[in-house]
Amino acid sequence: MIDAQALYRAIDGTWPAAVKTRVDHWTIRDGQGGGKRVSAATCDGEQIGDVEVAEAAMQAIGQTPLFMVRQGEDALDAALEARGYQIVDPTNGYATPVSMLTDVPIPPVTAFAIWEPLAIMEDIWAKGGIGPERLAVMARAEQKTAILARWNEKPAGVAFVAIHDGVAMVHAVEVLEHQRRQGVAQWIMRCAAFWAQDNGAHTLAVLTTAANGAANALYQQLGFAALGGYHYRISPTKGTQTK
Repeated sequence: MIDAQALYRAIDGTWPAAVKTRVDHWTIRDGQGGGKRVSAATCDGEQIGDVEVAEAAMQAIGQTPLFMVRQGEDALDAALEARGYQIVDPTNGYATPVSMLTDVPIPPVTAFAIWEPLAIMEDIWAKGGIGPERLAVMARAEQKTAILARWNEKPAGVAFVAIHDGVAMVHAVEVLEHQRRQGVAQWIMRCAAFWAQDNGAHTLAVLTTAANGAANALYQQLGFAALGGYHYRISPTKGTQTK
């Protein structure tokens, strides 16, 4: 099993920011509208850098100061809380050996690995709020595919998968509302595992917010182990709205 640090590296490698820069002890990410994961600053190493330096760097690129606080970063969390930063989107990380999800064959015409995404896949993502800016994040990843699931003889769901250093991470899982609670997400994850196995990955990983009870239950039922959670801290007063 990978450790939390390998998971965090896989997040960066499989869902990449448009631009990453180092400023003192900080990694600053320019997300260009791709959401918090590609816009949050992180602290490098054990020493906490000057928070004001990171704030100024994010404001300079038009982003509200936003930090990802990872497992074990209690001192950073306390420092940001003292500055009035609010917690947003506590997120759970999960990982499992790829072999755990390649034990059951996928029924014919149920799930496919496809790159580039078809128009119907982009439409399904759009219904879940995943628009062009996040599709641009997907395009930046190197070793990648997308998953299209079908159910009841109709398109049912999508996901994006990319590999970094042997870890295949699943992002942007979206199942159409009328196709939910029928096992579609399970087949998406199993299809991702088969693709990962065929492309040299040893681990399958996924992220979901702590508030998403259905997703957390699914990943636990599939045998994923909890690993490397995080949350964001966002400034309620400084800067402009996160792009």
